Amino acid sequence: MTTQKPISEQQMSQMQIKSKNSGVISNYNESPLLRDDKDDEISRSALAVFRAKEEEIEKRKMEVRDKVHAHLGRAEEATKRLAEIREELEALTDPMRKEVSMVRKRIDTVNKELKPLGLSCQKKEREYKEALEAFNDKSKEKAQLVSKLVELVGESEKLRMKKLEELSRNIETLP
Repeated sequence: MTTQKPISEQQMSQMQIKSKNSGVISNYNESPLLRDDKDDEISRSALAVFRAKEEEIEKRKMEVRDKVHAHLGRAEEATKRLAEIREELEALTDPMRKEVSMVRKRIDTVNKELKPLGLSCQKKEREYKEALEAFNDKSKEKAQLVSKLVELVGESEKLRMKKLEELSRNIETLP
């Protein structure tokens, strides 16, 4: 907005002279006193018009200044509200972020604990399979041995029975 400088008396008289020369053709027959009165009257009216316009400009300037201050006040209020909303949003996300990071850390810890347990489990599974295989092998071997024993015992009984029968016959054949 441009500011206007006050007009000096000399500038006012120059404006009055211009307005006289441009507008009304003065009567040369008039007396100098009448001319001075008219000049004074014209100067006063020009000065009054100028002051009225200056007052109007000042009034408008004040209105615009008031509007600008009102807008600035509303802008400051909106800025404060936005800052409050941002703080609320940050407060909202902070607990979640802390919880998430705690859960992630716990997952990492459990994962580190799981790794050796998994390896131990695999090792024990392998050992179990080996022990089971050894057990099954020994069970098969025992079954084979039991079956051989049953077979041998059966043969032994047969042989003894034969022997007994032979001895029995021999005894009967004796006088």
